[in-house]
Amino acid sequence: MMSHMLKICTTALCSLTLLTASLAPAMTETAGKEATTPVLVRVAKASEQEVPVLIEVAGTLQAAQRAAIAAKVTGVITRMPVALGSTVKAGDLLVLISAEEIGARLSQAEAQLAQAKRNLDRDQNLLAKNAATPDAVKSSNEQYAIAQAGYREAKTMMGYAAVTAPFDGVITRKNVNSGDLATPGTVLLQVENNRSLQVNTAVPESLVLSLHTGDVLTVNIPAADTVVQGTITEIAPAADPNSRTAPVVIDLPANPNLRSGQFARVLLPGKGSQSLQIPTSAVVPSGQMDRVFVVEGDRARLRLVRTGPSLDGTTEILSGLSAGETVIIANNRLLTDGQTVRTAP
Repeated sequence: MMSHMLKICTTALCSLTLLTASLAPAMTETAGKEATTPVLVRVAKASEQEVPVLIEVAGTLQAAQRAAIAAKVTGVITRMPVALGSTVKAGDLLVLISAEEIGARLSQAEAQLAQAKRNLDRDQNLLAKNAATPDAVKSSNEQYAIAQAGYREAKTMMGYAAVTAPFDGVITRKNVNSGDLATPGTVLLQVENNRSLQVNTAVPESLVLSLHTGDVLTVNIPAADTVVQGTITEIAPAADPNSRTAPVVIDLPANPNLRSGQFARVLLPGKGSQSLQIPTSAVVPSGQMDRVFVVEGDRARLRLVRTGPSLDGTTEILSGLSAGETVIIANNRLLTDGQTVRTAP
């Protein structure tokens, strides 16, 4: 029985061996065809191109229309109906100052004006009756003019006791409170029109000559996570001899996320430089090194390259390639060094 089964197994094994031997040439031929079938790829030339250089300078947002509200008279602040962040309209009361001395001067000026007017009327009546001389009327007229000027001065000074908003805006700074003493020149409040903002920056003197009023620059405001396009409205005609920079003012479009005092980065166009550029799709990331396949004859050759920044679909090559070489930009992810390729028309 065992001898019979051994004969059956031996016969089956021989049959399998013969079948494998008969298929081997066909399998080898198929594998050879697959190994030599060229991969269809798309290519591009590595070329030297001028890359624009952007230089970043710091700036600060500020209101295009702003005013530091100062006192013109001395007195105690009796009323201050605004707070930080209050929205005001032109003519709204901001600060009321107690100015009793000015009030007394105004009352005195009113009385002097009334008295001068009575004297003038009396002398004119007497002149009409030939009871006064023209010189007397002329003197009374001069005294009346002096009294009018004194009254206007006192009334104007009294008007300074009520400080009003010069334009529509927001209170951004408050230096005093009710009960404080206000003196001439003391800054009480700051009002800003927050609907129109600017960037105030300092541009190196080597770049300011390339800028012109009306130029559009990119402005990045990190705090608001906002990038906007601003227009240059002012360029200082002289540079600061200490910092070697010139002030430049850039108008910004209205944006509810922007605030006066925020930090801004302004991008300035610099002198471009030549660099080797290839399509970004030609770069195959591989760990800490990047790979690029170039076409040599009908073969793909692997190059390890060091890349620079990428911009608008192209990548700068710092080392590993030369200008004019043909790089593979499609079907390059699974290529191996020396593999046969065929370029697409």
